[in-house]
Amino acid sequence: MNRLVTGDKAPLFTLKDDQDNNVSLTDFAGKKTLIYFYPRAMTPGCINQACGLRDSKSELAEHNTVVLGISPDPVKKLANFVLKKELNFALLSDEDHVIADAFGVWGEKKFMGKTYDGIHRISFLIDENGLIEHVFDKFKTKDHHQVVLAYLQG
Repeated sequence: MNRLVTGDKAPLFTLKDDQDNNVSLTDFAGKKTLIYFYPRAMTPGCINQACGLRDSKSELAEHNTVVLGISPDPVKKLANFVLKKELNFALLSDEDHVIADAFGVWGEKKFMGKTYDGIHRISFLIDENGLIEHVFDKFKTKDHHQVVLAYLQG
């Protein structure tokens, strides 16, 4: 795992969203984009994180910031997550984890004595010019949105 850091150019990508539409990073040029990687839709931590961001949409918008969630879930599962939790931002499907690899967030994990490969819960704030402005890697899922807003507010 070779994670991207502040100052790196964000990898360009196009992925399917929860509505099976193509979404590209370039669609958000001129805005800050919070890309948050999460392991699996509809799990407790992922629900906490997504709902916190959902409820903070207007505050994020005040800082010219949009949110994109990326996981290895298929489009259909993402659509169900968005519907059930009334999410107001796009979730993107990275089933083959190519984008997670490009950002350096796919790698070995351990849970309950088992070792496996998966997405590490890390978020990247990409500036208006496509550069990584900040990496969020130390937060609790229920506080993620507050950590991001605190950073944006300076």
